[in-house]
Amino acid sequence: MSSATIMIVDDNDAFRRSLIWMLEGLGHRALGFASGEEFLAFWQGDGLLYRRAIVLLDVRMCGLSGLDVHRRLLEQANRPIIITMSGHGDIPMAVEAMSLGALTFIEKPFAEGVLVAALAKATQLLDSKPAPVGNQGTPAEEFARRLGRLTPREREVLELVVDGQQNKQIADRLGISIKTVELHRSRVMQKMQAGSVIALVRMMVSGVAH
Repeated sequence: MSSATIMIVDDNDAFRRSLIWMLEGLGHRALGFASGEEFLAFWQGDGLLYRRAIVLLDVRMCGLSGLDVHRRLLEQANRPIIITMSGHGDIPMAVEAMSLGALTFIEKPFAEGVLVAALAKATQLLDSKPAPVGNQGTPAEEFARRLGRLTPREREVLELVVDGQQNKQIADRLGISIKTVELHRSRVMQKMQAGSVIALVRMMVSGVAH
């Protein structure tokens, strides 16, 4: 299982969900974004939390194109590895994406083996990158940094999750919908970089990042 987080940026809902399902079945942690704008808003806020990130980026989307997104990412301090996804008619755009620094491109629809090979190549590149020096500090300092990125509402949800309360109980307690609880809970897990609730509880009890 790769320690990298794989982010799918594609405005085709069915394709994105199918790809997330495939990746999770392969043992990866995957996040989906329905537009370039949604992904950039997330990355500009939380990108520094993801030192090992691979982005599967569709070149043709409504709103910002994959090329637009790629150019914006070049302006960021923390740049993920980008694998471009393209349809048959988008090959010239995919070639342009390669010129911007995309690792490779895969033509949709693609077989699972093609995706696995591209991810293996990306993971190998991540493994060869030097570890960041002096940016994250001690585990306790990193824990405090992650915690500090939570909004007040996310902190409330975090405390109730760690307390063992279920989504419905949290919704009733805070006077919000279950769907909103799920959204806050997902963001808490992402910002705290916790792979499970158990990991989150351990982190909160020990006061250090894992």
